[in-house]
Amino acid sequence: MQTTRQYRALGIGVVAVSLLGATVLLAEEAAKAPAAGSTHVMLTSGDLKWVDGPPSLPPGAKAAGMEGNAKEPGLFTMRLKFPANYKVSPHWHPADEHLTVISGTFYMGMGDKLDEAATKELPTGSFVVMPSKQPHFAMTKGETVVQLHGMGPWGITYVNPADDPRSKAAAK
Repeated sequence: MQTTRQYRALGIGVVAVSLLGATVLLAEEAAKAPAAGSTHVMLTSGDLKWVDGPPSLPPGAKAAGMEGNAKEPGLFTMRLKFPANYKVSPHWHPADEHLTVISGTFYMGMGDKLDEAATKELPTGSFVVMPSKQPHFAMTKGETVVQLHGMGPWGITYVNPADDPRSKAAAK
């Protein structure tokens, strides 16, 4: 009888120490996680404020920020609207790029040369994850809206510097 009580007390002690240890580990993991945003974001497509696309994209694109700031460290979400027959020359990004086709059809290909025959047709609802520094290119045939999200600062480096719209604008 005495032994049973000792085992029961020992068992309760082990469980208590285990729970305390798990709580400490969970607290440490929570401390490592990025802080949640302080503002709740709920947007309809009508709430978006479209502006001219960034100078790193060819003229004609429109952009609408949704969450965060793509120029600063941290999470961001934006939408990009491309007109028909729009092309983005081969380029890469410093961080993974996550893209969802919201409307229209987006065409993407891999490599350092824009090859329309090598593009994959991505209709509405398609999703792409492009690893950092992976050269790729894109185009549209009709107006297309995509949602881009990732970790900022977002950037774009063209494989051929002559294709960079920023250098073309500076030359004018």
